[in-house]
Amino acid sequence: MNEATIGTRFAPGTVTALTVDAGSHEEQSAFLRQYGMLFWRWRKVVLGALAACVLLGLIVTLLMTPQFTAISTIEISRDSAKIVSMQGVEQDATDADQEFYQTQYGLLRAHSLAERVASELKLVDDPAFFALFNADKNGKLFSTAAGRSVPIASREIRLRAAGSVLLDNLRVSPTRMSRLVDISFTSPDAALSQKVANAWSKGFIQSNLERRFGASSYARDFLESRLQQLRVKLNDSERALMNYARAQRIITLPGAGKDGSEQSTIAFDLVALNGSLASATSDRVAAEARYQAYRKRPGETAEALTNNSLNDMRTKRSELASEYTKLLTQFEPAYPPATALARQIAQVDRSIAGEEARIGGAIRAGYDSALAREQALQAKVSDLESSFLDQRRRSIQYRVLQREVDTNRQLYDGLLQRYKEIGIAGGVGTNNVAIVDLADLPLRPSSPRLLLNLILAIFAGVSIGGLLAFLLDQSDETISDPSEAERLVGLPLLGSIPKLGGGTTPSEALLDRKSALVDAYLAVQTSLQFSTERGMPGSLAVTSTRPGEGKSTTALALATLLARSQRKTVLIDGDMRSPSIHHLIGTNHDRGLSNYLAGDSTAEDLLMPVPEFGFTAITSGPIPPNAAELLTGNRLSALIEELLRTFDHVVIDAPPVMGLADVPLIAGRVEGVIYAVESHGIRASLVRTALARLSSSSSRILGVVVTKFEPKRANKGYGYTYGYDYGQEKKKRSLLGD
Repeated sequence: MNEATIGTRFAPGTVTALTVDAGSHEEQSAFLRQYGMLFWRWRKVVLGALAACVLLGLIVTLLMTPQFTAISTIEISRDSAKIVSMQGVEQDATDADQEFYQTQYGLLRAHSLAERVASELKLVDDPAFFALFNADKNGKLFSTAAGRSVPIASREIRLRAAGSVLLDNLRVSPTRMSRLVDISFTSPDAALSQKVANAWSKGFIQSNLERRFGASSYARDFLESRLQQLRVKLNDSERALMNYARAQRIITLPGAGKDGSEQSTIAFDLVALNGSLASATSDRVAAEARYQAYRKRPGETAEALTNNSLNDMRTKRSELASEYTKLLTQFEPAYPPATALARQIAQVDRSIAGEEARIGGAIRAGYDSALAREQALQAKVSDLESSFLDQRRRSIQYRVLQREVDTNRQLYDGLLQRYKEIGIAGGVGTNNVAIVDLADLPLRPSSPRLLLNLILAIFAGVSIGGLLAFLLDQSDETISDPSEAERLVGLPLLGSIPKLGGGTTPSEALLDRKSALVDAYLAVQTSLQFSTERGMPGSLAVTSTRPGEGKSTTALALATLLARSQRKTVLIDGDMRSPSIHHLIGTNHDRGLSNYLAGDSTAEDLLMPVPEFGFTAITSGPIPPNAAELLTGNRLSALIEELLRTFDHVVIDAPPVMGLADVPLIAGRVEGVIYAVESHGIRASLVRTALARLSSSSSRILGVVVTKFEPKRANKGYGYTYGYDYGQEKKKRSLLGD
């Protein structure tokens, strides 16, 4: 992460440091700049693709048949209203279970439902329906005879085809987080779209009811057959139970048991006698207790204490005894009144004893009666127990038969109840699907939508244009930006030369000291000042990969600028195969370098002053049969040495590198070579190949000059002409009154 610290002064003597995350900003800027440069360079391709796609989208939209979409909305509930209790008939599921709803969506797109709608709307026999969707291209469904469309395929085939057409144009769209489902149908006919959408919703509800009714009918048929089997089995089991009970003389009472089951009469009697025996035993125990109490204390029994007569007699005796005691205090026992009272007391005692004896007899009689009753009941219970045990031994098989009867009855009753519920449910016809909104007649076409299609066309155009720009950029090896020259060819950039426009020739531009061409070559001259230890090389050769890349103009410009800097300069046209310097300076090439190399002339004879440019020139001379042979000798080296004794700089316009042996011969005899590369015109691979060939001559290549550069075609599209056109732009603004 690169960070830059920027000092910002807020007040005198106070400096606050702001830390800026420069790395991410630079990366983002570089990323945006890279793609901006890519778009600018290939803007014509991108804009062309965009225009083509927009035009194509507009044409396709105008040629498309208008389509109308009708939408009906239904609600699918998870469970239908439970009018009857039918647990177990259908598997339960939770609201989170999406399997149910996915099944319903699949049923909405079932081919059977599509065929049902096609039959209801009578689309199967309608040739116009198939023609509307172009579904009978080969005429396999209908044939035209006597001006009428006659069905030739079977109705089943046409029904299948009609269902496929409906499904192809139907869309089922569940509403998110709800139970609502939109059913939309699209066709060129608005009325048909409405009919199909509504018929589809109604048909789905009907098919759902039929499917439920079919399932109920199947269950009802199954239960009927099962009930018949159980009815027969129940009758047989009851008949077997009755026959066995008759044969074994087993008599039962229905519902006599505690649980409501049948009970035998012996068991019933035994239960009743056991109850009576328990009561008799209780009575006997109570009577025996009273009798034992009487025997111990006859006068203190409950019967004696509660007997009124006995209590009266005891009271009377007490009174008599009280009177008798009172008389004895005064008289002797023989005193007649005392004797009479004694006789009365004795009579009362006898009466009391008699009454107590009568009460004791009653208690004994009650005890004897309770004992006898207990013993009689005990004997009867013993007899019934023997009979019950015997019957129980004989009723084991009866119980087996009884359980079978009970089981069959339970199964029969349960199935009968289920059969009744299914019958009620099938008659009610409950449904879990309801229509929320029926489809309205669409008044506007749903497609084509011009705005949407144009947006898609723009998106497609930008995408295709961007892809083409990327592919072209990856496959383009030309030098479109001077900053790429060093990376592509591996040589330092000496400068970039703008392309001349408006019919201006290089000679005219060089004569105008304020032209952009002069400024650009001044920058090249400045770069050459630092190319060697001694500054500007004394001898230079300018070459290029192929003809027409601006090497001659570069040589002419360098000679001109060196001459203007008060340096004696000579310009030699070394391209003896296709000379061009004489055209630039306005002369001929009757005599020149070829004459010197052939030994026909001296250097002084060939020097030609060029006053308008300020340098001296040597033209190429007559075109020799083989220029390479003339360059193989030492005449060129001698010429350069001779000229350097008189001139400060020797500039040679060398021929192109590719396909010729001239340049390596010339480059080996000068101090440095300047390589001219045409911007937007030469592939970098060809330049590298030419440089590799040139490097084999042990020549020193000083750098690259990018010629014919057009800033508008560069990746950046700006920045390279500001310095060159500054004076001219200011002059234009002053003339316009800015």
